Amino acid sequence: MKRHIHAVLCAVGTLLASLSLSAGPAQADGTTPRVDLRVLVVSDGGPATGAIAAELDTAGTPWTEIDLTAPGRPVIDAGFLADTVEGRQRAKFQAVVLPNDNPFPAGSAEMAALAAYEQTYAIPQVDAYTYARPAAGLKTPDDGGYAGSVDGVRAEVTAAGLAGPFGYLDGDVPFEDISPTVGESYAYLSTPAAGADFTPYVDAPIPGKTARGSLVGEYRHDGRRELVVTFVYNQYQQQFRLLARGIVDWMTGGTRLGASHNYFAVHVDDVFAADDRWNSDLNCTPGDVDCADSSVEPDPIRMEPDDVAHATAWQDAHGLTLDLAYNAVGSVDHRAENGGADALADRFVADRDAFRWINHTYTHSFLGCVQDTTVVPWKCATTPGGATEWVTRAEISDEIATNRAWGEAAGLPLRPGELVTGEHSGMKVTPQQPEDNPNLAGALSDNGIEWIGSDNSRDPQQRQVGPALTVSRYPMNIFYNAGHAAEQVDEYNWIYTSRAQGGSGICEDNPATSTCLPEPLDPATGYDDYIVPLETRIALGHVLANDPRPHFIHQSNLAEDRIAYPVLTGVTDGYAALFADDTPLVNLRMEDIGAEMRQRQEWRTALDAGEIVAYRVGSTVTVRAPEGVAVPATMPAGTSEGSASFGDAYAGGLSGWTVPGTQPLTLTLPASASAPAVAPSGVFDPTSTAPRLPVPAGVTEPAPYTPKN
Repeated sequence: MKRHIHAVLCAVGTLLASLSLSAGPAQADGTTPRVDLRVLVVSDGGPATGAIAAELDTAGTPWTEIDLTAPGRPVIDAGFLADTVEGRQRAKFQAVVLPNDNPFPAGSAEMAALAAYEQTYAIPQVDAYTYARPAAGLKTPDDGGYAGSVDGVRAEVTAAGLAGPFGYLDGDVPFEDISPTVGESYAYLSTPAAGADFTPYVDAPIPGKTARGSLVGEYRHDGRRELVVTFVYNQYQQQFRLLARGIVDWMTGGTRLGASHNYFAVHVDDVFAADDRWNSDLNCTPGDVDCADSSVEPDPIRMEPDDVAHATAWQDAHGLTLDLAYNAVGSVDHRAENGGADALADRFVADRDAFRWINHTYTHSFLGCVQDTTVVPWKCATTPGGATEWVTRAEISDEIATNRAWGEAAGLPLRPGELVTGEHSGMKVTPQQPEDNPNLAGALSDNGIEWIGSDNSRDPQQRQVGPALTVSRYPMNIFYNAGHAAEQVDEYNWIYTSRAQGGSGICEDNPATSTCLPEPLDPATGYDDYIVPLETRIALGHVLANDPRPHFIHQSNLAEDRIAYPVLTGVTDGYAALFADDTPLVNLRMEDIGAEMRQRQEWRTALDAGEIVAYRVGSTVTVRAPEGVAVPATMPAGTSEGSASFGDAYAGGLSGWTVPGTQPLTLTLPASASAPAVAPSGVFDPTSTAPRLPVPAGVTEPAPYTPKN
């Protein structure tokens, strides 16, 4: 490709002059420049830049977007990128994310401004999804490479990637292949261009060749560093989720505001109680308020002592502690009906310290409006004057206090401020009860409740309920009324097949939130072959998305066929196969999850209000935040806060929350965290624009459906 060297040199030289800077490390009045801890995301509306922006947003890392498709957008020039503050030159962004290596028209002054800025301040650039070509340090695909689908390909992190930004991974980066009929991933696989200073970090075999082609690599040229990504992705795909941390670590040098961990917590509801079984003839659950035929007796599912032994052994083998939400009346009634004996409760109490315990109310009764079950679906009962009848404050308080007293007498290691009500009741349930029970807040105050579980599928945002904050929980599509795999499949078919196929038609009536199965699942194989892989993938997706919210299942799923374990094992073992030992699953209990969610919201509010100021000058990071607002940060190993080490070790660095004792917060980076030097090796060419790239279609999946908790 012909390069217009003279014109480019003039353009870059003019921009450097306008910044009053040389092309070397920037200094003003003999001082080191200030670099603000904020990322510039230049977006074209595509999924790749959207995915990186979502990663920054979730972690709490400040970023500014320039939407190239928006009319009247700011112009990227020298003044937009840098200025002087208190006599010190300031780079306003610590990294730049572009849709590709050059998304601007040929000869663009904006691209030249970015190149000059990156050269001047050693600012790295991420090419979110670009064509393999010499301008990006790679040969074109027709020169011994490949362009096409990489669905199901198992990429690998190279030795350089493991020693660098992707060291938190074990090595494999599997690309999803969810649908045999939908293209999910497209990539350009290629080797470095002749003479290019290019280091592959993630690569894959080139079809039909012995060579491997780069998917993610670093290109160093003309005093700049680019992370060149040659596959398309969106924020939900596993391959991106695996690499997202490394992309952000690379662009920020591991020094940034915000923090990201991989969380997994599992709540098991209804412990000590029994859950009613699905009836495949009635297509409902006898004993449930919405099962019209009251002539059929409920068929309860309840754990046995051997199930407790299995649970403790599973925990030990997989390094995860289950949170058991218990209803004491289940044991009280069982003893009353069995001459005082309850082997299940005895075993649980004997092994109580192996688990974490949550108050799930004494009888699991519905604590919202008084339910009128004479109709299906049920509705809220009303007074003669038409007002809603509510479960009283005293009744709610008694459910909480009696269950807690039983647990304390049994020696369960409770946290008294945690509560999950039966069916998340008391809080709004649409369409029947669109508001919280007004008596709930007072009952929570009476019992010192600080954290109350909510159903993420209908109440996803943390909110205040009296003195408590909600902790949203993900319902897993492992049904409360199934102890055997065949029951799970039968109910799943009823929910997710069309009426013509013998199903309920729920999926037909709600096409925006649910997808019908193409045909009913085989009762003998459908659970292992379809439901388990799907639920594992969904749950692992939450884990990889820096999402601390817990998942919940039921005690019935740990009984009989123990159908929950294949999914839980799929998550823990799948995770262990992908991540290095220094990046473990974070298994928080409910109140710690709630605190994490609260801190994130407080931080987000401060960011949105423009109340956070953070920058780096040499080896010193300074952060100013409103009083009492905890600051999340990710820093290199060896970073100190005063005389103490900062944060906790995770994924090769340090991260955590800190509330500044005094303002501002000052962190000192280790000498090894100095900004990387970049040796000029060529000339930037703004005439070399990247071509428009293909974006494959996505796929849909059934929405979680849980009729009861």
